[in-house]
Amino acid sequence: MDLSSAGSGGNSLPSVGPDGQKRRVCYFYDPEVGNYYYGQGHPMKPHRIRMTHSLLARYGLLNQMQVYRPIPARDRDLCRFHADDYINFLRSVTPETQQDQIRLLKRFNVGEDCPVFDGLYSFCQTYAGASVGGAVKLNHGHDIAINWSGGLHHAKKCEASGFCYVNDIVLAILELLKHHERVLYVDIDIHHGDGVEEAFYTTDRVMTVSFHKFGDYFPGTGDIRDIGHSKGKYYSLNVPLDDGIDDESYQSLFKPIMGKVMEVLRPGAVVLQCGADSLSGDRLGCFNLSIKGHAECVKYMRSFNVPLLLLGGGGYTIRNVARCWCYETGVALGQELEDKMPVNEYYEYFGPDYTLHVAPSNMENKNTRHQLDDIRGKLLDNLSKLRHAPSVQFQERVPDTELPEPDEDQADPDERHDPDSDMEVDDHKAVEESTRRSNILGIRVKREFGENETKVQDASRVTSEHKGMEPIMEDVDPSKQAPQADANAMAIDNEPGNLKNELESSTKVPDQSAMYHKP
Repeated sequence: MDLSSAGSGGNSLPSVGPDGQKRRVCYFYDPEVGNYYYGQGHPMKPHRIRMTHSLLARYGLLNQMQVYRPIPARDRDLCRFHADDYINFLRSVTPETQQDQIRLLKRFNVGEDCPVFDGLYSFCQTYAGASVGGAVKLNHGHDIAINWSGGLHHAKKCEASGFCYVNDIVLAILELLKHHERVLYVDIDIHHGDGVEEAFYTTDRVMTVSFHKFGDYFPGTGDIRDIGHSKGKYYSLNVPLDDGIDDESYQSLFKPIMGKVMEVLRPGAVVLQCGADSLSGDRLGCFNLSIKGHAECVKYMRSFNVPLLLLGGGGYTIRNVARCWCYETGVALGQELEDKMPVNEYYEYFGPDYTLHVAPSNMENKNTRHQLDDIRGKLLDNLSKLRHAPSVQFQERVPDTELPEPDEDQADPDERHDPDSDMEVDDHKAVEESTRRSNILGIRVKREFGENETKVQDASRVTSEHKGMEPIMEDVDPSKQAPQADANAMAIDNEPGNLKNELESSTKVPDQSAMYHKP
C-alpha cells in the first residue's frame, strides 16, 4: 500500500511530555498464527499472539497503526543465517516421519524442548517473515515496527534451542544492516539472548545487551565477563540478575546502561526483544516486574527517536503476556490504556479482576543494592573503553528499487534469484563463536512441565501468501498457497556464527523491499 494514501493510519497520537512527537507505527500479524500448537503440556503457546491481537482490536489500537500480514520467509531468506541442511530438515520433518530421522533430530537439537509439530516450518516462515518485513519497513521510513510473534532469540545457526527454531532477530538485524552502520540489540527476556549474541560476537557493527537471570538457569550463558571477541570486544554486554528483581532495581540498571550505550554507539536502529517471562508470576520465570515496569524499557528506548523494532519472545503465563504486549503497543503509539479491560473474545482469561495490570508479588528481591551498583559500574566501565560511534567502511551499494514482486509461479526457476543478492554467502572461514555455550553449566533444558494453562486444539495449517504488504483487517481470508522455495537456493558454511560475508556485503546490495510490491 502506498503510505501517502494511508491517511492517518500508522501515525501514533502525541503523548504528553518530552517524548510527545508522533511515530509512524506498523504492526505485523498473521491471523492463523494462533493455530500452531507445540503439544500437550508444552509451555510455549502461540495462541497468546491471537489473544494479544484481540486486545489490540478491542482497545482500538489497530486503526492507529498500519497492519500488515507478513510474507512467509523463503528458504534462501532463512539461509542468510541458518545452515541450508538445517533449514532443509525443518522444511521436511513432520510428526509422522520424525521417528525415521532420529540422527538428525539429535544433530539439530529437535525433540522435547523444541518438538516437531504440524506446520512447524510454516510457523518459522511466518514469524521470521514478519520480523524481516518489519526491518524493511524501518529501512523505508517507519519509526516503529512490531512483531509480537517474533523474538525467538535462542535459535542457533545449525540447531534449535529453547523453543526457538529460526532466529528471526538475527535475520532482521542483517536486513537493518543494509541501511545502518550500527544496530543495537536489547533483550529483556528473563533468559539470556544467547543466539543473537553468538551470531554477532565478533563484529563491531552490532552491539548486543541482555538483561537476564544468571546462574543455574537456562541457557547458562550470559556471564558479565562475556564481552565479545576480536573486533566485537566490548560489543556484547551482559547484565546478570538474580531472583525477584523489581521495577525500581531493574530500572536502576536499565536506564543508565542503555543511556550510555546510546551515547557511545549511536546506532542507526534498535531491536528490542520484549520477552514477557520477566514479568511477575510467569510460569517459567522468577522475576517480579510489573507490566508498567517492563514497558518502561520500551518507553525509554522509544524516547531516543531511533527506528525501533519491537519483538516478542518468552512469556508463559499467557494472560499476562497478552496484557503486557497490548500495553506496550500502546506505549509505542503514545497511548495510555484504560486499566479496565474491554470485553473481548478471551475475556474469561483475565478474571476475576478483568484489568490490564496485575500487581507484582511480595517475593524477596535477591538483588542487593551493592550487587546492582557493582554490575552497573563494571558495565559502564566496559562502555568507557569503546571509542564513540565506531567508523565502518562502507562499499558503494546499489540504489534501492521499488519494483513489483515477480510472480514466482510464472518465473523461470533458474532466474528467480539475483546472483548478486546478499542471499549468496560464500563458504568462508568461520567466525569464532561465544566460548560460553549452553552446555557450560549443563543447563540444556528450558522446558518445565506444569498445568496445561490453555487447551488449544491442534489445527492443520494452510500457509498463505499475499502478494504485497497490504494492510489487512482481522479476518483476512488466506487465498493462495505459498510457493515452495528452491531447496538448493544457497550454500552456507556449516560452522556456527559465520556472518562475516553478510556483515561485509550488507551495504552493497539491494534490500528486500522489492519483495513487497505496492498494489
